[in-house]
Amino acid sequence: MSRPGPESRPVVLVVGGGYVGLYTALRLQKKLSRGRAEIVVVDPQPHMTYQPFLPEAAAGSVEPRHVVVPLRRTLNRCRVVTGAVASLSHAERRARVVPAEGAPYELSYDVLVMAAGSVARTLPIPGLAEHGIGFKTVGEAIYLRNHVLARLDAAASTDDPAVRTRALTFTFVGGGYAGIEAFAELEDMARYAVEHYYPRLSAGDMRWVLVEATGRILPEVDLDMAAWTVKQLTARGMDVRLNTRLESVSDDGVVRLSDGDEFASETLVWTAGTKPNPLLAASDLPLDERGRVRCEPTLQVSGTEDAWAAGDLAAVPDITKDQPGATTAPNAQHAVRQAKQLADNIVAVLSGREPRAYRHEYAGSVASLGLHQGVAQVYGVKLKGWPAWFMHRTYHVSRVPTFNRKARVVADWTLASVFRREVIALGQLQDPRREFVTAASSGGTRQMPAPTEADRAQAR
Repeated sequence: MSRPGPESRPVVLVVGGGYVGLYTALRLQKKLSRGRAEIVVVDPQPHMTYQPFLPEAAAGSVEPRHVVVPLRRTLNRCRVVTGAVASLSHAERRARVVPAEGAPYELSYDVLVMAAGSVARTLPIPGLAEHGIGFKTVGEAIYLRNHVLARLDAAASTDDPAVRTRALTFTFVGGGYAGIEAFAELEDMARYAVEHYYPRLSAGDMRWVLVEATGRILPEVDLDMAAWTVKQLTARGMDVRLNTRLESVSDDGVVRLSDGDEFASETLVWTAGTKPNPLLAASDLPLDERGRVRCEPTLQVSGTEDAWAAGDLAAVPDITKDQPGATTAPNAQHAVRQAKQLADNIVAVLSGREPRAYRHEYAGSVASLGLHQGVAQVYGVKLKGWPAWFMHRTYHVSRVPTFNRKARVVADWTLASVFRREVIALGQLQDPRREFVTAASSGGTRQMPAPTEADRAQAR
């Protein structure tokens, strides 16, 4: 690594404030004494989202604010820029930053940490962009919670069977961990709400459909555990379609599947995989055939000085496997550990020492399937039901950054065990200015707000 002279301090640019970005910057600010380096973190959001808790946030088990970590508060010795890196020339050590407000500008740096993560991998399916929603952000989790509860309200407030059927049909595409947890947690919440607060509805009125293109779900666990999970979901009346693809969604919300089935659904959640951040295509970093940054076992970008990468967008060799070309899986387990090793390696190189290779044998996976239900496979040990659910909570609360957030999440769980689950739809969040605009445009005369397109869609 080329190091600045003794009179200057290197600028470390961390692109992304997710798992890798936050943990790398957090460790760098701890290990580098004040004045030794300037750490700049650039991310479109002012917070890091702990994604494994998004399903519980959507289901109301955890307060959404408690699954995000504010970057400025946590990285108090770093410069945090709320914006996006639009392009990057590492040969010139320059990045073009587009801030949330104001004109774009060029940012010079000495050391690069590429940690921009991934985005939803979508397919050119007719109607998907118009009707679908992802499940990677806290905003999407809040929206889905409000949307599902609003659908229950709509169904309970009408006698039209077509409207009720459309409102109570929920479609999820993708059978990985994100899809299964979102599918199971939201169904568990909706079932609880129907049983306690909607006497005109029953759990049997709802239809929950999971569409998976391959022959199994949860590829991170053994086939018998995946099959057990399917059995548990179907026992709850949920419809799991394997070897099935989403073909199209019509303008009026009719979902068409590759097995020939079609049905009206006002909820379409897309969790069918991710792809590296498109920013990489606007950089001069070496990429592999899947669009990931090519890395050495030390997490250095291959053939490039002063550049490092980790997480979902990095092709990091998995040296724990004998399989040639094997790379580490794109999950939080590796991202957190890679970030710590990456930060340690940057500190080592700045001090004139050699970096160490990243080595971590995959420990396993845990997943929640709703309250007191889960599936886990850790170091070969397989757990089901309540023990797996407990392990899921224990593991992930230990990984949430900062003691503040750990305490708040545990407090949420404690209160939820004492009081009934909150099942309130805050639909005004989707369009908070609507009532004020209506009042202002009517000259102060109180009138019923005119229905929006969203209202019409909900009423269909």
